[in-house]
Amino acid sequence: MSELPKPTGSPSHQNVTFPSADSTAHGYLALPPSGSGPGVIVIQEWWGLTDHIADVTDRLAQEGFVALAPDLYGGNVAHENEEALRMMQALPVAKGVELLSGAVDYLLARPEVTSETVGSVGFCMGGGFVLYQAAADPRVSAAVPFYGVIRGELPDFSGLKAEVLGHYGELDASIPVESLDPLREAIKGQSGITPDLRVYPANHAFFNNDREVYDAESATRAWESTVPFLKERVR
Repeated sequence: MSELPKPTGSPSHQNVTFPSADSTAHGYLALPPSGSGPGVIVIQEWWGLTDHIADVTDRLAQEGFVALAPDLYGGNVAHENEEALRMMQALPVAKGVELLSGAVDYLLARPEVTSETVGSVGFCMGGGFVLYQAAADPRVSAAVPFYGVIRGELPDFSGLKAEVLGHYGELDASIPVESLDPLREAIKGQSGITPDLRVYPANHAFFNNDREVYDAESATRAWESTVPFLKERVR
């Protein structure tokens, strides 16, 4: 993995290890009550593998998925914006996609996983990685970016196989609503897939109930569309 700052606070949630990017990666795995189900990757915000991301992973498991949140920061968790930005910038997009590919390998190889493809759900930095990962890995059949931050140029979507359901806040200054049109056009023009990009009367990180910007109504609406979207497409 890339060299990252040493942890400055509580370590992230980790309960599994797996080979990825010529190294050993860690993650948080949650199994459904039935013990088996389709696989879903959960991709962290720029804060790291926090309580919130572990909770989302648990919630997806309760919905019947085998859910894995890979730890892209190797145990680091940020507590301030500047620290989070520094950690995100220390993880190049290409390296993050490589790590996520290893997570998909690991998840699909687990005996509890019943699907041949995976879903990918991510938030903020992780929402951007959802799109980068889905564009690069045809094993992703359902991509759900929540207010996904794209760093640099848009990915090449010509190899995209996943259907896309995106959730964005109209009050989010970091991802202006008008930026969704070029994203929608790029996805459709390069892959032939028309993404469903939804906008809510909310700010960035509206799904994170650990933040002041949390918007319960928008978060509920987004979740209630995400779960059936994944169930229909991850097989």
